[in-house]
Amino acid sequence: MLGPDPAQTPVLTTRHLVLKGLEEADAEAVHGLRSNPAVMRFIPKPLNTHVEESLRMIQDFRQAARLGRSVMWGITVHGTAQVVGYIGYWRLVNEKHMAEIGYALHPDLWGQGLMSEALEAVLAFGFGTMRLQTVEAQATPDNVASIHVLERNGFRAVGRAMQQVGGDIGALEAIIFRLGATAGNRG
Repeated sequence: MLGPDPAQTPVLTTRHLVLKGLEEADAEAVHGLRSNPAVMRFIPKPLNTHVEESLRMIQDFRQAARLGRSVMWGITVHGTAQVVGYIGYWRLVNEKHMAEIGYALHPDLWGQGLMSEALEAVLAFGFGTMRLQTVEAQATPDNVASIHVLERNGFRAVGRAMQQVGGDIGALEAIIFRLGATAGNRG
């Protein structure tokens, strides 16, 4: 299984999007997402208050990629360089050939099918190049849009869990979704 060096994260291109490895230069754009209450409403993390928090997140993902534990892409729209979201495997379990996927997209782009498009490309890479056997995702029960994206891409609910949230937020209930490798999604 592959956990690419962040400098070698492959560019994935879809009809409307270009997915590229997240770089430190993307910290301001990521901060725009991580400090946005609409985006973070469904992500069990406190709002970022300083761009340095987003920079640290990118650095942590890049370090995890070097260790084969994650691979993350910044999402851009064709013809622009501005990162408008991110998607990736943030928890790779190499010995089990499985990963957990997570994503976020700027609210101005919600409802256009773009996250489903990005997810399809990342799943093809994961099941094909990385040879994953299973991909999991979690969504809070009230995150209807994300649940729709996951189900549209073949994920099925397999259980529930409590997600611990940083800060004074406590815990959120999450639905666990799973997708297994099939001939149709191996890239």
